[in-house]
Amino acid sequence: MSVHELKRPPALEWPAELLGDLPKALDHLRHWAQITPLHTALRHKRQGQWYAWRWIDALRDVERLADGLRQQGFSEHSRLALSGSFEPNVLLLALAAHSIGGQVLTLADDLELEALQQHLWRIRPTHSYVQGRRQIAHWQSANLLDFAQLLGPVAPAQRLVRWRKISDETALWSEEGTGWQGGLAVLLEQWLNTGHGLAFPESPASARRDRSEVAPTGLLLSPARLQHLADEIESRLAPHGTWRRRLCEWAIAHPQSGLRRLLKNRVRMLLGFQRLVYIWQPLKAPAQPTWLAEFKRDIA
Repeated sequence: MSVHELKRPPALEWPAELLGDLPKALDHLRHWAQITPLHTALRHKRQGQWYAWRWIDALRDVERLADGLRQQGFSEHSRLALSGSFEPNVLLLALAAHSIGGQVLTLADDLELEALQQHLWRIRPTHSYVQGRRQIAHWQSANLLDFAQLLGPVAPAQRLVRWRKISDETALWSEEGTGWQGGLAVLLEQWLNTGHGLAFPESPASARRDRSEVAPTGLLLSPARLQHLADEIESRLAPHGTWRRRLCEWAIAHPQSGLRRLLKNRVRMLLGFQRLVYIWQPLKAPAQPTWLAEFKRDIA
């Protein structure tokens, strides 16, 4: 059964996030590939190993993927649906589809089968790329793409990097997925406009450990994920009402306190925040969670 043959669902709100117009995205990618071709553009941990893409690698992969998409019938009239964790494959494939002129949409990767079928009926993708066996089984009707087939022969071992020591380079960090509406546009905009490297964990479960290895200088996270990190910071502190907690709050309230610096440095090291200087926020965002705002204010 093709995606166009799915039974029409009841009225729903628009379920997918349509990647907006990025007129200069490819120009920015070519710019960084020209002036800093050997600098690291992307990092991703896979099966316990860090892999890296230089800017010249990223540009070449986008061009190869665009050729592969055309061979699969993708054109300026096509619609590519993406679902899963954000990582290099997703970003590069989105840019390749964008370079051809087609539309790129994202769908959350935790939809139940019935809801997913309803959403696919509404967006009617001509092509799709998803991660995870469970998701793939549910997307069989949506013309699934094989990333390796699109990219063609490549030697992954050439991108395996020994990354054990924290360097002085700027590193943006994201541990999100397509459930973050608008997130793909945020990542592409921040990454391509700044020319900073962008790193991703192996999985949500390993995010804190992998983040500590990267020690990012910037966070690109949704408000919900920022709140999760704030809750994690909270969990590292003493319980409310105890003298240890009152001592922590006193230390935070006194910027010159040596105890404040000691406390924050300890939590930063645990969470991989020792180099953090930037936290992305939307223009009209609510105030950041208290403890996370304290981190930003203290190190900005």
